[in-house]
This record gives sequence, structure tokens and C-alpha cells, in this order.
Amino acid sequence: METLTTVFGNLSSIVWGPFLLIPLLLGTGLYLTIRLGGIQFRTLGRAMRHAFFDGPEDGDSKGDISNYQALTTALAATVGVGNIVGVATAISIGGPGALFWIWVTGLLGMASKYTEAFLGVRFRTTDEKGEQVGGPQEYLKRGIKGPVGKILAFSFTIFAIIASFGIGNMTQSNAVATGLETTFGISPMLTGVVMFVGIGAVLLGGIQAIGRITSAFVPMMIVIYVVAGIVVLIINAADIPAGLALVFTDAFTGTAAAGGFVGSGIMMAIQFGVARGIFSNESGMGSAAIAAAAAKTSHPVRQGLVSMTQTFIDTLIVVSITGLVIVTTGVWDLGADRAGGMTAVAFSHGLPGDWGGMIVALSVVFFAFSTILGWSYYGERNVVSLLGRRWSLPYRLLFTVVVFIGATTELTVVWNFSDLANGLMALPNLIGLLILSGFVARETRAYLKFDPKLTASEAEVKAFRESQKMVWQ
Repeated sequence: METLTTVFGNLSSIVWGPFLLIPLLLGTGLYLTIRLGGIQFRTLGRAMRHAFFDGPEDGDSKGDISNYQALTTALAATVGVGNIVGVATAISIGGPGALFWIWVTGLLGMASKYTEAFLGVRFRTTDEKGEQVGGPQEYLKRGIKGPVGKILAFSFTIFAIIASFGIGNMTQSNAVATGLETTFGISPMLTGVVMFVGIGAVLLGGIQAIGRITSAFVPMMIVIYVVAGIVVLIINAADIPAGLALVFTDAFTGTAAAGGFVGSGIMMAIQFGVARGIFSNESGMGSAAIAAAAAKTSHPVRQGLVSMTQTFIDTLIVVSITGLVIVTTGVWDLGADRAGGMTAVAFSHGLPGDWGGMIVALSVVFFAFSTILGWSYYGERNVVSLLGRRWSLPYRLLFTVVVFIGATTELTVVWNFSDLANGLMALPNLIGLLILSGFVARETRAYLKFDPKLTASEAEVKAFRESQKMVWQ
């Protein structure tokens, strides 16, 4: 086991090193930001309004869930352990400056998230049951003609299926079991059984059941966690200026060794900030495009903008709360070996009694449970794309069993493997986004010129599509 941990750790360091995924991830986000005219900055307000206040957009197009449910499904898959444990790990190893690079990843990643969600809808197909199949496994091979597109699509499909059992399953259920045992003394075996039954019951209902569940409790769990974090920040308000200064200075200078903290340079801050940033918001990985493809929407631009808000909520709000609480309460240098409980300790610095630990533990439960639901759909769609609809049920059954295994097994090697799988999954998608960027930019400019405020009726959007000779669906 130690050998596997070492091997995966070394491979992950290469993939997430300074010469491969980090420059590709940041470079792609920056390039798409420029090509799309800073779409995440100039349309965020409209996108948020359309996502949360315009109501369901059933449209005349096919789809399995509403655009809001597609957003909450994507949020469910991303707002998980990475927002609590992942951020703490990044800061404990990379220093407070890692939070700055998480922000950079999130801001640039909004353009990547928009692009992949746009493509997810634009190139989606319908399976034999009438459900939507979309995401990088579809738009890479349909949007990029020839063997290059097929190779990229096949690579993404394989890595996404593997990743669904790591980042989207075992690491999440293990975090739940560990947190409940530490905080409430609940046996991991009992946690595993309850999660096995709960996840299995929801998965039997497919994407419609997942959409209903996530749309109901994802907003609630985010609000509770964020409000608790804001309370801690208010209590420690005097330390916020110094904490922010530390984040920005450490991002470009690194941190000297102090106490139990292993000193790190700027590269460590960037590496762990970017790695945990994408672990948290998944921008550039292509996963959220799979949920976007299931949405009932009248145009790809509209769903792309809705999906883009997911990265803003995940990283610029939830992750920021976690990171700032850890830095301002001064617990960031407890050491990497205590990263798993660092957020709970930080919340306890502001909330009375055991409230801090309990809120963090329950947040891990809800965040992880929702992530498992979202990733079960991602993995299933890739299995269907690769092997056909008949493999849908076997995948759901296996996925549910792995939830129990994750809750009752030591997973050090799985965490390292998850980082590696994330990186390998992102590579073909990022290459595809760069190749298809011109196409996305042209159609985005045309639509926003026609409907800059996202207020056009469904009939008007349909007429626009036909006038542009758009062949989709």
C-alpha cells in the first residue's frame, strides 16, 4: 500500500507540476477569458438572475431536468469535501498563499466552466431511453472531427469513470465516516450501511430523483455553512486585514518554516492552490458539462451562463469562507497531519461550545452526500456513452457498493489517486476547449448580441437558432 501511495503521489506531482496541468489549466482559463471578452465579469449578474430568479426554462428543446436543477446537481458534485478538507490541506501544505491561487483558479475557471457547459448542451445526444447524454465524451468527438477528437473523448471517458469512484465516491464517504466517528462516536460500519441504503434509494430514480434531491437541500446546506463561517469571521473581524495581507503576500513569497508547518515556496502555494481549486470547483475538468447537458434550455449560451455561476458560488463564496476562517483564526500552521480537522478547529474559535465542530461535521456529511449523487450521474453518463444503456444499472449497483467500501476502509492511497485521476481527466478536456474556443466565441457573441439581457422568449430564441442555421439536438 505504501508503494502505491508513493507511486500515485509521484505521478500526481508530475501531472500537477509546473510544466503540465498547472500552466495548461490557468492558461486555458486566461485564454478563454480573453476570447470570450471577460464573460464571467460582464455577465455574472445576469447569469445569477437567470439561474435563481427567472424560473424554470423548459423551452421547446429536450432535457431531463430544469436548468436550476442542472445547476444544483453540478453544485452538489462540486461543493463537497474539497471545500472543507481540501482547502485546509492546500493551506497547511502550500501556506496561506494557496488561497489566493484557489481564487485565481476560480475566476479564470468560470470562463472554462461556461465553455464546457455551452458545449455540453450544444453537442448533446439522446440515448435509447430518451435521456440526454452530453459532456466532453460527446463534444470532443462530435465537435473535433477525425481521430484527434475520438482519442480525446475516449481518454476523458475512461478517466471520468475511474475518477467517479475516487473523487466522487470513496473519498467522500470516507470523509463522512471519519467525521461522524470523530465528532459523534458513530461507527464507520453504521455510517457505511446508512449511506449505502440512502445513495442506492436515490440512484434508483435516476437523474430526475437526483435533481429533485439536490435542488431541495443543496442551497440549504450551503447557506448554513456560509452563515456559520460569516459569524466566525465577524467575531474575529480584527484579524481579517492581517489575514488577507498574509494571503496576498504569501502567494508570491512563500512561507518560511514555523512551528509544525513545513516551509513552502511560491511553487507549493501555486501547485496546491490550483490542485485543490480544481478539486473543489472542477472548472476545466468537464464534469459539470454532463449535468448541463441534461438541462431543459432554449439555447446553449443560457445554460453556459447558469453553469458558470456554480464556480462563483463554490470557490468565491464557500471556499473563501473556509480559507479565511482558517487563516484569520491562526490555525493554518497546525501542520499537514492535522489538516483533516483544521476547519473544525477554526470554526470552534468563533462558535460556542462544540457548535463549530458539529457544524463542520454535519456540513461534511451533506456536502459529501450531495457530491456522491452528482458524481454517480457523471460516471453513469460516461459508462452509457462507452458501453451502452444496458450498463447503466450495473454501474449504479457497483457505485453504491463502493460507497460502503469507502466508508469502512483506510483511504490514504485513494486520496493520492484522486488527485491523479482529476488531472488526467482534465487534460483531454482542456485541449478540446482550446480547439473549440473559436466556435464557442462566435456563437456566444452572436447570441448575446441578439439577447444581451437573457430576456428573449422561447419562441424568439427558437427563431434565432433557426436563423443562425444551428444544428443541435
